[in-house]
Amino acid sequence: MKFYKQKIKDVYLIEPEPFIDKRGLYRRHFCQKEFQDHHIDFHVAQANIVENKQAFTLRGFHFQKPPFEEGKILSCIKGAAYDIVLDIDPKSPTYLQWKDFELNEKNKNSLYIPPGCTHAILTLKKDTIIHYYSSQLYNPKTEGGIRYNDPYFKFKWPHHPEVISEKDKNHPNFTPKK
Repeated sequence: MKFYKQKIKDVYLIEPEPFIDKRGLYRRHFCQKEFQDHHIDFHVAQANIVENKQAFTLRGFHFQKPPFEEGKILSCIKGAAYDIVLDIDPKSPTYLQWKDFELNEKNKNSLYIPPGCTHAILTLKKDTIIHYYSSQLYNPKTEGGIRYNDPYFKFKWPHHPEVISEKDKNHPNFTPKK
């Protein structure tokens, strides 16, 4: 696995080093030792699979409020997805900065999103499947969200979302912490 540090504090794009033979392809999605070698303390609390039937389905921005922040490791197993990672940690040097990524079944890359960041996914193809690990158990009482088109951030999506939950459409406007 190759780890590429990104402009957002503690975010990594992870490129697999697949083993290919006549049987097919083998790749690691997570290795505790390799993550620790990059100073990433990540323990899997939950694993999730998100199946999206339609292209241009948007999910996010979702996060767990302090002190229950979660880290995530995610990959696009089938199809393609555009992911925006946003730093929402007021103590971070990259607070309120965001970066976009494309994850797809061809590049096989993974994304490590640390606690203190949130992200949203827009599928680019129908039948897109995302697999991700979370470092915390989901708790609806500590959930927060940021609207995908919040005017504060001026996110640039490659296509207007066509499928989005009412909850994700209706998050209030973001107000930064001073």
